[in-house]
Amino acid sequence: MKKVLLTGAAGFIATRTAFQLLDDGIEVVGVDNLNDAYDYRLKEHRLGELKKRDGFEFHKIDIGDLAELRTVFEKHDFDVVFNLAARAGVRYSIENPHVYMQSNAQGCLNVLELMREFGVKKKTLASTSSLYAGQPMPFVETLPVDRPLSPYASSKKAAEVMCYTYHHLHQIDVTVLRYFTVYGPAGRPDMAPFRFIKWIDEGTPITIFGDGKQSRDFTYVDDIASGTIAAAKPVGYEIVNIGGGQRPVDLLELISTMEDKLGKKATIDWKPSHAADMKDTSANIEKAESLLGWKPQVSLEEGIDRTIEWYLENKDWVSQVDVQL
Repeated sequence: MKKVLLTGAAGFIATRTAFQLLDDGIEVVGVDNLNDAYDYRLKEHRLGELKKRDGFEFHKIDIGDLAELRTVFEKHDFDVVFNLAARAGVRYSIENPHVYMQSNAQGCLNVLELMREFGVKKKTLASTSSLYAGQPMPFVETLPVDRPLSPYASSKKAAEVMCYTYHHLHQIDVTVLRYFTVYGPAGRPDMAPFRFIKWIDEGTPITIFGDGKQSRDFTYVDDIASGTIAAAKPVGYEIVNIGGGQRPVDLLELISTMEDKLGKKATIDWKPSHAADMKDTSANIEKAESLLGWKPQVSLEEGIDRTIEWYLENKDWVSQVDVQL
């Protein structure tokens, strides 16, 4: 790789992916519509750090706008497209399904169509472990995922299927990555790790839906980024889990770990469970190891340490970030 297109460049995972690519001497052209899906200050912070780096070029573009996106393809010759732009979040997708289909499905189609038009032959797509809802754990890529429980998961499934169609018709090489719960510095404020650290530190009650025993395969963001880059190799068309590969951790255990690191106790505000939420997630990552030569390096304890350290270093502005439910 010499030059790549990175969609959703101001996003949590995309930013860390960009840093690793730049560290390897690869030019990164980033696009992002900088929407208000969550507090803009986090995107501004991430993008500000990226813009300090040589080899990074940014365009404020929505991948749902085919004409705008074409201008970027006309200007550059890309070796790989990392399609990480997406609307994320299960619960909000139920309230506003149209924006999820526009960004996650139509946006994916626009990228594929321009890759076909301009002869770009490799794509890595960010997908989700939410597709495995209701399946036996640990989740393996061969499980049927034809009954998604939310518009978010449905839109991701649509993107996966369209990628296969373009692989079949136009020989575009695609690696679909099903990410498991991602956490780390400058993470999304609507996800549990960010919210819990902030709430414990400031003494705000933690909202938990259900009994707190729901578990997740937490994966540190730098591991996710390295897996994303490893997926740029030629594979034909493959779906690959990128997860922590460790024992799933339930929310109460996660809170306990954060309490120990912060030296503060949490207060919990219990809420009923939500029909679209997954009870547990656990990744089988054997395929990632064998096909991509990838496996996670950062333990949950080390990752939480790094995340809390970042929070405390940036507390003057991070404490003001709007944390959504």
